Amino acid sequence: MNNIQLFEDKKIRSHWDNEQELWFFSIVDVVGVLTQSVDGRKYWNKLKQRLKIEGNETVTNCHQLKLRATDGKQRLTDVASTQQLLRLIQSIPSPNAEPFKLWLAQVGYERIEAMQDPQKSMDQAMADYHKLGYSKAWINQRLKSIEVRKELTDEWEEKGVKEAKEFAMLTDIITKAWSGHSAKEYKNFKGLKKENLRDNMTNLELVLNMLAEATTTEISKETSPDTIEAHRKVAQNGGTIAGNARKAIETQTGKKIVTSKNAKILVDKKK
Repeated sequence: MNNIQLFEDKKIRSHWDNEQELWFFSIVDVVGVLTQSVDGRKYWNKLKQRLKIEGNETVTNCHQLKLRATDGKQRLTDVASTQQLLRLIQSIPSPNAEPFKLWLAQVGYERIEAMQDPQKSMDQAMADYHKLGYSKAWINQRLKSIEVRKELTDEWEEKGVKEAKEFAMLTDIITKAWSGHSAKEYKNFKGLKKENLRDNMTNLELVLNMLAEATTTEISKETSPDTIEAHRKVAQNGGTIAGNARKAIETQTGKKIVTSKNAKILVDKKK
């Protein structure tokens, strides 16, 4: 799926990788915009050589995708993920790149501050959600869901779950058990790509997701699973309990709880 992203009225070719759930952007296009270069390709080739000499791993790890060129043909083009692109921007001495560099410095500073004082991170999250238009009730619910999620991941770590893929797998089991959708299916149902699934849930979806995760935490504390297979069973049981609650509510109300509503619809409705 090829897309065009606009950057101050300049076209940046992009590609969404559904498997990796990552955006990739044409480096030549971004370099051309930031440097106002007539030939962004030449600038990028020189920059690439300099970065290789410096041992920059971003250049080594970036790869190519076929993107539509100005002549309409699909041609192999150097692309970078968002993280790689932000690193490359730091190496471009251009006035147009300076706002990005200042923003990165600010984000880095805020992250360090949040690590030293977690309360600042929560306060910032509340402010960010408010700016996006979420209701106060939803924001309180969402912040509570973050706390519940942290308790679950702490419990998993304490019981020996370490790898990111194991966290993702167990989360997927819980999500499937309570909602009837895997995490990826759920995001596709809501029309999401990189967005956070929980940020696009209704209040009731958040409540049931919290119930599933909180229940999984309690079962784990009582049963002390010591293998990944045991953790899978606990996750399934925790999610199933919330899934049964979902079905009971749907039977009583006659309405589906898991919906295609996403943040755009939820926020617009509250305005």
